[in-house]
Amino acid sequence: MRMQDKVAIVTGAASGIGKEIAVRFAREGAKVCIADLKLEAATATADEIKQGGGEAFGVAMDVTDEKQVNSGVEETVRRYGGVDVLVSNAGIQHIAALKDLSYADWRKVVAVHLDGAFLTTKACLRHMVESGKGGSVIYMGSVHSKEASPLKAPYVSAKHALLGLAQTLAEEGVQYNVRTNVICPGYVKTPLVEKQLPQQAKELHMSEEDVVKKVMLQHTVDQEFTSTEDIAELAVFLATFPSKALTGQSVNISHGWRMD
Repeated sequence: MRMQDKVAIVTGAASGIGKEIAVRFAREGAKVCIADLKLEAATATADEIKQGGGEAFGVAMDVTDEKQVNSGVEETVRRYGGVDVLVSNAGIQHIAALKDLSYADWRKVVAVHLDGAFLTTKACLRHMVESGKGGSVIYMGSVHSKEASPLKAPYVSAKHALLGLAQTLAEEGVQYNVRTNVICPGYVKTPLVEKQLPQQAKELHMSEEDVVKKVMLQHTVDQEFTSTEDIAELAVFLATFPSKALTGQSVNISHGWRMD
């Protein structure tokens, strides 16, 4: 129970990586706000956690909407008394070559990943500072925070920017005992990645099987997808690290795709 009595907000937590992190946090004793674009799905995940003996509630949150973000954070504080951990995980993808990419699609992807991280950080940071206890902010980056791939310009750009945001927060947050780190996974077989398979196959003129072997897993040491379970374990580690020694860092979890 490494997170006993901690309060956590996880965005994009109704499915995929976010859900796995939220479930794991609750298993470790945290009270969890399941923030997601879809309230019904968020509530369903919260109900699963409660059925397993954990504490959670769902809230509708478009992370690009400042009013919704602030409202969700305030509701968490009202219910549970504060915020100790934020996991900024909500994300989307758009596959297109730069020459074909519309500005609207660029803005949509960047807004969810980067603006969403900023808005949720700002809303939670105030409570972390006012409580005097500090907290931990975890951004869901990617190996694409450090590498590029074709057809993903807005995603790659936003994920790179998260490193700068985290490092800035590490500098500013130290006096308030607020730590921040970035998780950088390789490809994880979530609905987001599953959706990319036919899109990339079409754009790259190859089979979906070749997309997996020659694009997604080509540079791993064992040709394995990163698992949501491994990412959740890393999130718990980062959320509960006992000192400010670990802050402003990006941690690769990619089966050796990226080695720093």
